[in-house]
Amino acid sequence: MVRRIVHLIGIIFISLLLTGCWDKREINDLAIATAISIDKKDDEYHVAAQVVLPTELSMKGGMGSSPVTLYEASGKSVNEAIRKLTQVSPRIIYLGHLRVVVISEELAKEGIATTVDFLSRGWEIRSDFYMIVSKGRDAKEILNVQTSLEQIPSNELYNILHTSEANYSSTVAVNFFELKTNLERDGKEGVLTGVEILGDPKKGSSKQNVEMIIPDAKIKFKELAVFKKDKLVGWLDEQESRGFNEATNQVKSTIGLVSCPDGGEVSIHTKKYNSKIKSKTTSNNPEIEIKVNIVANLGEVSCDIDLTKEKTIEMLQKEYEKVVKNDIQETIKVVQQKYQSDIFGFGAAIYKSNPQQWKKVKDNWDEIFAELPVSVEVKVQISHFGSVLNPIVKKEK
Repeated sequence: MVRRIVHLIGIIFISLLLTGCWDKREINDLAIATAISIDKKDDEYHVAAQVVLPTELSMKGGMGSSPVTLYEASGKSVNEAIRKLTQVSPRIIYLGHLRVVVISEELAKEGIATTVDFLSRGWEIRSDFYMIVSKGRDAKEILNVQTSLEQIPSNELYNILHTSEANYSSTVAVNFFELKTNLERDGKEGVLTGVEILGDPKKGSSKQNVEMIIPDAKIKFKELAVFKKDKLVGWLDEQESRGFNEATNQVKSTIGLVSCPDGGEVSIHTKKYNSKIKSKTTSNNPEIEIKVNIVANLGEVSCDIDLTKEKTIEMLQKEYEKVVKNDIQETIKVVQQKYQSDIFGFGAAIYKSNPQQWKKVKDNWDEIFAELPVSVEVKVQISHFGSVLNPIVKKEK
């Protein structure tokens, strides 16, 4: 009896190893989409999928055509539009390798909850792709620009945003998981980086665009889109975008300019950056403290100053502290007065330190946020000066 049971268990185990995937799909049946754009026109969603052409990227070389193509369809929902792509594509559009999703400014103003819901429910869609907003143009036009450095345009979009965030703090790379979390989280609203086309979009769609030293059209990431709930309510300019990143500890590396007493400027390269948002209570009212610590290098000196003197270094540090503090304060002022959208996560900071207080202010948070006192403290340490000490300038007699 025991032997029979052992044999039966063995047969079952072997059977499990021999089973195949019931829902498998051959790669030859799929069209790999690395980016999609979503527009909304006349109550219909218009979706364009940027699909890679494997023959043009193979080691043997292709026919010299574009390495990607766009398939487009419209529907009453995003899901329907995606499904209707099969009416124009000979293969099923596969979204498992998305790098970028571009949504139009018009759709963002109306609300992106439906779009986020669709992207959340797709079992084959990962959550590490970047979400961006097309400013002033249809989202489809962004995917229609041929790029020079990367063969696949979506890779160039992804890499530009990633590089810009790491080296200049006026943009922020927000992936889908982060956006979805901010939409669901109390006391924190979302932001996305905007993208625009420089030049002629029609010429940019031609392969000749990548054959010129100066292309007819280029992609540029610019400014941050401010969301309230799931709706776009406005934009931050470059300085305000820097202030947002400085307040929320999203500065990896950047350059700031300090004016010299007798004219000229000094550029300061931020090497290490840390900011913390904390809440406190004064007379039963919430307040926010932002403390920033910066370690920086001198990047470029275009004025006549004596860097051998300690008081000169102290002056530069104090001036850069003023620059960063002003960026943060001006951004907070604009967001509080103009948009009333807590993109900084001040409410989340209150909830973290005092959940009971957050319960009291939660229902009226928009009004409280607009008047919320925020103090900013910045400390800067300049640690390196380069291979030369004093600036290479001639003193005028």
